Amino acid sequence: MTNYRGRRVGLSLLALSMTAGMMTSLSVPALADDPGACTKIHMAEPGWNDLAFTTGVASVLLKDLGYSPKSDVLGLEVIYQSLKNGDLNLFLGYWDPAMVDYYKPYKADGSVETVHQNLTGAKFTFAVPHYVYEAGVHDFADLAKHADQFGHKMYGIEPGSNQIMLDMTKQNAFGLGDWKVVESSEQGMLAEVKRAVAKKQWILFLGWAPHPMNTEIAMDYLSGGDKFYGPDFGGATVHTQVHKGFTQQCPNVGHLLNNLTFDIPTENTGMGYIINDSMKPADAARKVLKANPQLLEPWLQGVTTIDGKDGLAAVKAELGL
Repeated sequence: MTNYRGRRVGLSLLALSMTAGMMTSLSVPALADDPGACTKIHMAEPGWNDLAFTTGVASVLLKDLGYSPKSDVLGLEVIYQSLKNGDLNLFLGYWDPAMVDYYKPYKADGSVETVHQNLTGAKFTFAVPHYVYEAGVHDFADLAKHADQFGHKMYGIEPGSNQIMLDMTKQNAFGLGDWKVVESSEQGMLAEVKRAVAKKQWILFLGWAPHPMNTEIAMDYLSGGDKFYGPDFGGATVHTQVHKGFTQQCPNVGHLLNNLTFDIPTENTGMGYIINDSMKPADAARKVLKANPQLLEPWLQGVTTIDGKDGLAAVKAELGL
């Protein structure tokens, strides 16, 4: 993910630095007992379709509860700096263990808090088309001897999300020191993969779940990358994070965040609407929620509208349920 799991639109490093400058004028909630101070909720995600969808769900729920949510697409470093500075309120996409190094300094100084594990069963590591796997590439250790067939390239996502790949080549791990990390975006990477698959060409790329790629492409994950991506094919959990003190300042939103837990099939469906049907994240979220109203009760248990009314009833009414 990650890391990274990626996704919707790749941002250039220049764009990220410009965005960081724009973030400085944003305000944050200040009073625990003043709902008005918590009205504006600012979120961000790094252009990854899984987080676009989950952030879309959070945006829909918050809006229907009477809040004014806003979400931006930012680089990971900008997200963490903005959380630390209080310019962002929450982030639904901390992938553990793939993003441990990103989070480490903010965990150490207490500026960013992890409040809830919102997904289990995720994974994130190298993948190859099934025909490449059948040809004998099952493990990271198999890659170097087929370097020519792969063109000495590994395909990642947006710049800033491929640090593990870059570290691997820098360390000459698995004999991959002369390989090039091709950075673009989630869409760009998957377009390259699909072109290669159509021609039965060899390609090594970053794969992850949840993502519709797992059903759209006949692909296999490689073993042996535990040192870099973690065990169980980069098995991961995803967590919700907030700036220091946010859940105390805005306890009703904090209650929602502690309830908001996703699953792989739901995310796959929502991501499919974004990727394949070009739906906006909020529209994809509403479509999923209308088709799966059973999700709402556990998410909204004990949650009210911003003015203290029944949260579940309010959201159902807004969704036409």
